[in-house]
Amino acid sequence: MDDAHVTSGRGDAAPGDLTRRDFLGTASLAGASLLLPLGGASALLDRTRSGVDEHFVRVRGRVVGPDGGLEGVAVTDGLDVVTTGEDGRFRLAAGAARGFVYVSIPSGYRIPRSSTGTARFYRRLDPGAEEQEVLFELQPLRVSDEEHAFLLLADIQTETPEEMARFHERTVPDLKETVADLGAVPTFGLACGDIMYDRLELFDRYERAVSRIDLPFFQAVGNHDLDMEAATDIGSTATFTRRFGPRYYSFDRGAVHYVVLDDVHWHGRGYLGYLDRDQLTWLENDLRHVEPGRRVVVALHIPVLGTSHLRVGRDEPVLRRAVTNRDRLYELLEPYRAHIVSGHTHENEHSFQGPVHEHVSGTVSGAWWTGPICADGTPSGYSVYRARGEHLEWRYRATGRSADHQLRTYPAGSDPQAPDEFVANVWDWDPEWTVVWYEGADRRGRMARRTGRDPLSVELHRGEEKPEKRPWVDPYSTRHLFYAPAPESDAEVVVEATDRFGRTYSARLSADGEASRRSPAGTR
Repeated sequence: MDDAHVTSGRGDAAPGDLTRRDFLGTASLAGASLLLPLGGASALLDRTRSGVDEHFVRVRGRVVGPDGGLEGVAVTDGLDVVTTGEDGRFRLAAGAARGFVYVSIPSGYRIPRSSTGTARFYRRLDPGAEEQEVLFELQPLRVSDEEHAFLLLADIQTETPEEMARFHERTVPDLKETVADLGAVPTFGLACGDIMYDRLELFDRYERAVSRIDLPFFQAVGNHDLDMEAATDIGSTATFTRRFGPRYYSFDRGAVHYVVLDDVHWHGRGYLGYLDRDQLTWLENDLRHVEPGRRVVVALHIPVLGTSHLRVGRDEPVLRRAVTNRDRLYELLEPYRAHIVSGHTHENEHSFQGPVHEHVSGTVSGAWWTGPICADGTPSGYSVYRARGEHLEWRYRATGRSADHQLRTYPAGSDPQAPDEFVANVWDWDPEWTVVWYEGADRRGRMARRTGRDPLSVELHRGEEKPEKRPWVDPYSTRHLFYAPAPESDAEVVVEATDRFGRTYSARLSADGEASRRSPAGTR
């Protein structure tokens, strides 16, 4: 292998508010993993993890551009990582059972697409072959990708043709409008898991949506994207990998290194958040080719930690709402300026673990297609990220609303726990935001942030028969509600929120409490 640099490792990596309704609405997925302690989870994984066939295919390949071979491009079988030599050639002893050999698309080159528009950065391995030759042909971008953008779609989660039609009729045109607003900025899409709601035969309609949006799209696997009749984790992603390729991979855009992981571990009766040994070994090998201090964005489905457990009084999250061996992931990301983007919980929040900033995104489907909002009051929508060099900005985009729709207000009495205070839900809030209120021309000061439940979510979701479509949905407690005393005058009240990037948004509070209660400011 004198024409390629190899990073190899085949050793072990250390493992690192439920209500009366199951938040996933699928009792069959709960299984023994729901409240299993971490030690029990590790033992369960040891019993259910499939062995890897150690038959290897000797792969000879080349990565080329219009002018010949491309040097220094990372190629992998999902465990070992090699880089191409001066002429673009590489050699790799690929584990046949891994299924693929694939390239980490370098900055400055287009993301290759399949016929439906999904990213096509891989070649399938012939499991019976002793040797195989592969060629990756990359085309340079017409403009620099030092400035680029991506659209994060969490939990599209369509279960029926009617829900898929709503995705096509409401979300796709909105995404196309956002892409048009970005103009010539190189942009890609990322579906962050739970693309389906168990009905994997609808994947083709998702792919038709990708074709309409006309962006290269990457996919992360979610717990509802699995073949649930499978007995093992590897078998559970057969349909997903047949359509979209490897479960985990990386690529570069501009100065940012992107990683997509599969943190949904299927054990035959359900799932839990877990990053398997091979995946962590691959990630360590992949990051060895990324300079410390660079911006790294990791996308996966289940939040690595989040705060949902703290909001319901638990010291530790249940196993299917967080990654059990997250300490190893944090260790690997520690040298970088890392962001983690996830979905899964149908709410929007930001949390911080050391230097790692985790974004849990609100969802395309809202509260499972039951209405216009997620369970925490965040509007149905998606996130728009924009990079300029290593500077990364983001904003949540409510479907069907302008980009400055970032908060919703409620009159005093909307929250029974605070009858003398009015409320604002600022769903993309993080600690760098400021939220203040004005009474007429007078700036009255900052609003107080407290944990509570969004009044509209309570109205739509609380009750044995609510919502009618999926009555197991409950309103979530959230940390992005803000409170202030009810004004004593009839002057107009305005809430103003300024994000960490200096962008300011506002919403008026109706002086007529009943009118405002019927139509909270910021809603349709």
